[in-house]
Amino acid sequence: MWKLKVAEGNDPYLFSTNNFVGRQIWEFDPSAGSPVERQEVEDARQQFKNNRREGVHPCGDLLMRIQLIKENGIDVLSIPPVRLGENEDVNYDAVTTTVKKALRLNRAIQAKDGHWPAENAGPMFFTPPLLIAMYISGTINTHLTKEHRTEMIRYIYNHQIINPMRLVTPESMPSKKCVISMILAHRATTGL
Repeated sequence: MWKLKVAEGNDPYLFSTNNFVGRQIWEFDPSAGSPVERQEVEDARQQFKNNRREGVHPCGDLLMRIQLIKENGIDVLSIPPVRLGENEDVNYDAVTTTVKKALRLNRAIQAKDGHWPAENAGPMFFTPPLLIAMYISGTINTHLTKEHRTEMIRYIYNHQIINPMRLVTPESMPSKKCVISMILAHRATTGL
């Protein structure tokens, strides 16, 4: 199971001048987690996979949030949500309850060193060239464990659209639909 490590070092590839404050890395431990926790992670993965094309982009931080909320021991659901009707006025109690709920969530996902870890998948755009370079240089198995390679492949598969136009991002769906319509209308591509 993957585990987020915060403010920890002692790795030959990590260096810090501030005792690793704010540093976060993911490590794989095959024996980590109870069967219930492992199932919770698999359920989150499956839910993301099933909903990835629905136009709703679930938070990539879900596994991290599950871990931090458990570690911090804060029950984020103990305050019920505030629901206001369409013509209902916002009152002091509704605002106070909402602010308390937001603060509780922010405390629950704060790391032990005081920062709020975040997943930044933007650089994953560079993953295929990185993997190619590591493969060519013969270092892919030196620097990446089997689990790292598996998760990188899972990321790429989850963010591509499986059709003739490989690796088209979900955000480019309107363009893709236009291109497919044009190809079908002309029974071929007319140019690039």
